[in-house]
Amino acid sequence: MKSKIAYLTLCLALAGCGNKTQIPQASNEYAVREIKTTECNLSTSYPATIKGIQDIEIRPKVSGFITKVHVDEGDFVRRGQVLFSIDRVQYEAAVKSAEAAVRVARTTVSTQKLTVKNKKMLHEKKIISDYDMEMAENQLASAEAQLASARAQLIDARNNLSFCSVTSPSDGVVGTIPYRVGSLVSSSTAEALTTVSNISKMYVYFSMTEKQLLEYTKGTDGVKGALAAIPAVSLQLADGSTYNQTGKVTNVNGVIDIATGSVSMRATFDNPQKILRSGGSGSVVFPIHMDNAILVPQKATYEIQDKHFVYVVGKDNKVKNTEITVLPQNDGTNFVVTGGLKAGERIVVEGVNTLSDGMAIKPISEAQSAANRRNSAAQSAAQK
Repeated sequence: MKSKIAYLTLCLALAGCGNKTQIPQASNEYAVREIKTTECNLSTSYPATIKGIQDIEIRPKVSGFITKVHVDEGDFVRRGQVLFSIDRVQYEAAVKSAEAAVRVARTTVSTQKLTVKNKKMLHEKKIISDYDMEMAENQLASAEAQLASARAQLIDARNNLSFCSVTSPSDGVVGTIPYRVGSLVSSSTAEALTTVSNISKMYVYFSMTEKQLLEYTKGTDGVKGALAAIPAVSLQLADGSTYNQTGKVTNVNGVIDIATGSVSMRATFDNPQKILRSGGSGSVVFPIHMDNAILVPQKATYEIQDKHFVYVVGKDNKVKNTEITVLPQNDGTNFVVTGGLKAGERIVVEGVNTLSDGMAIKPISEAQSAANRRNSAAQSAAQK
């Protein structure tokens, strides 16, 4: 019986050995990169609104009914082109009345000049007194003043008549037209007849924070020097495309908005093809160029409480977690390091989530790491 039990125990032991699997230990190899400086081009963008260099409200100078609308919304017009016609009847009558008043005043002056001439002859012969002579001259002066007043009224009447043709003060694009033929309009009408936008050049307004403005103005001759130093900017349109003209930042508001802590700025863009329209939106894109930038892959970093860290590999191949500062701008793949790292140091670029401070690793190149992954993938495919 004992021999049977011993035999059974031996069989179970052998069976257990046959089913045992070997669990491989995790690899201690980590891809490492040596930090080097390189040339870097990045950009940062700010939401913007687009306006023409002139958005001119068109308002009538005289009151009356609109008799004709000569343009339509969206039309491009030239300076001096007639946009609206206002009923001219009463203003033509006013011109005729003023012209008649001028003729009457002119006749009165001519008559009084003859009177003065006659009075002068009589005065020289001592037939009339000095008083009569002065009265005749005063009456002439009064008649001449009335003539001048009549001429001024005629000029005013002719101006009012010309104002019946409402013209464009500049080249531009016609906006919304709220009033049509038959509408009664005047200079006190609440809403303008339309707006003409001069879009030969466009003002693009955007805002940046006080801190960002200080970064641009430090080391320069104030705001004026900063404007001169800022490179040409681009404009990203609402559809995501980039406008085919570059612009220049030409103005910085002198007052910082207390509520938002931001400052308004303006860039100017040429608009020869009339692609940009007043009231549009987009983003102003600032280029950032660095000659000796330190780039680290974003996958090589980890974040704790809005702070970025990397693992620096020491001479003994032990890693040390190190805080770095980075630019807020990035290309989506790399961070630009502004502090915490220097050229020549080595960092772990893969598998940082499995590391701990002071851990010893076996450094390999990124090419070796990629080769290992390919081999592992090939072996897995072969086993399937």
